[in-house]
Parts: sequence; C-alpha cells; structure tokens
Amino acid sequence: MKKLVLLVLMVISIGAFAQEAPEGLFIRSKAPDFKATDQNDKEIRLKDLLKEGKVVLVFYRGQWCPYCNRQLSALQDSLQFILDKGATLLAVSPEKSEMVEKTIEKTKAEYSVLHDKDLKIMKAYKVAFEVPENTVTRYRNAGLDLEKLNGENGANLPVPAVYIIDKESTITYRFFDENYKKRPSVKEILDNL
Repeated sequence: MKKLVLLVLMVISIGAFAQEAPEGLFIRSKAPDFKATDQNDKEIRLKDLLKEGKVVLVFYRGQWCPYCNRQLSALQDSLQFILDKGATLLAVSPEKSEMVEKTIEKTKAEYSVLHDKDLKIMKAYKVAFEVPENTVTRYRNAGLDLEKLNGENGANLPVPAVYIIDKESTITYRFFDENYKKRPSVKEILDNL
C-alpha cells in the first residue's frame, strides 16, 4: 500500500510539473488579442494590425541575450522584405521599458518592441516560464539580475518563439524551441508569409 501511495504521488508530481512547462500555441490556433506600448509610447493592438495584414510576433528574452540580439538585428536587416509581404513585425520582452531601449540601441530595431507588462502576452501565447532559482542565482553571480531587468515581471522569461498570424487571427506558422540558441532563419519566416 505504501508503494502504491508513493507511486500515485510521483505520477501526480510528474503530471503537475509537465503541465507547468510552456508549450506555446499551435498552428491553426486562434491568436489572443493584446495591447501594449512600444518603445515610442505608441499603443499597439494586435487586432488593429491584423486589419492591415499578417503579423510576425517574436518573443525574446532580453537585451542581455546575444542570441536574441542577433535574431532581432537580422529581422531589422530584412524588415523591408517583411513589409513588402504586407506583414507587420512585433517583438515582445518581459524586460522593463528602459531595457527595451537598450534592445533598440543594440539591434537598431525600427519595428515595434513591446514591454510585456505583467506577462500578459507571454502567458496568453503560453511561452512564459519562471526561471529556476539555481539559474537565477547563477545569472546574478554573472552580473545579470533578471528581477532588476524585468521589474514587476520578476525572474520570468519566454521560450524564444516566433508566430505568424493571418488576418483572421489564426496562427499559420510557429517556431518554438526551448533551446534558446535555436532561432528560425529570416528566410524561413519570409517563406511562410
């Protein structure tokens, strides 16, 4: 009986842990609407942008992440190709607005970069996760304090993800990989627009 109770507790624990891991939204899912303010203090609302065409939505970890900066810079370099396909590019981060400004400086981004206040967008798209305490400590020891960088968003990050959303608010493309070093190429994004 003791073994059975232990087995049941282990299964419940594993199930609970698995449910907490972000999995992102899937192709053919309806994209949740959102509004947020970009680096120019302009209110951005997804449903308004979708009236004009598709939206490429990019979730990135922060201005401190070299993989994120490389991706956002590559997207900036190819921004005209994205615009020529009738799409709008948006990037979303848990970092405070002041840190978003650093992203702009590092990547020269001319597209809207959004501070995700209270993680509302990241949670709606199921990309948010709380960074384990041992990793938070390791980052802090290396001079990277997520709680200071993210403010009210604390030690939370998104799984790096890219979604393409069509005018009907349907996700038509998804890149979601827990390995933060992996990102889709700009060509792959363009091929799916």
